[in-house]
Amino acid sequence: MSVKLSILKPGQIATITAINTKESGLHRRLEAMGFKVGQQVKLLRKAWLKGPLHLRVGLTTEVAMRRHEAEEILVKMGSGDREAGEVGEVGEAGEENSMSID
Repeated sequence: MSVKLSILKPGQIATITAINTKESGLHRRLEAMGFKVGQQVKLLRKAWLKGPLHLRVGLTTEVAMRRHEAEEILVKMGSGDREAGEVGEVGEAGEENSMSID
């Protein structure tokens, strides 16, 4: 089920299913920033008073986006894939390879 990007909560990850912009210029700018069908996005923060959204697109690109623009992007909630650096990944610092000095 697809929902609007603007309803995600901070920390949630979703996959873009459609970009329904009425302006072709906006559509091109979004694609240039990495907003493409199938791409993963993560909501990092929401500003107060219906301010902009702080998003991560893919692994490294961070973007601030107006809420009315985010309303035009449909996403599928959850992704199953973990991003690099998230807690719970194999090989984190402090696991099996760590040494203690007594």
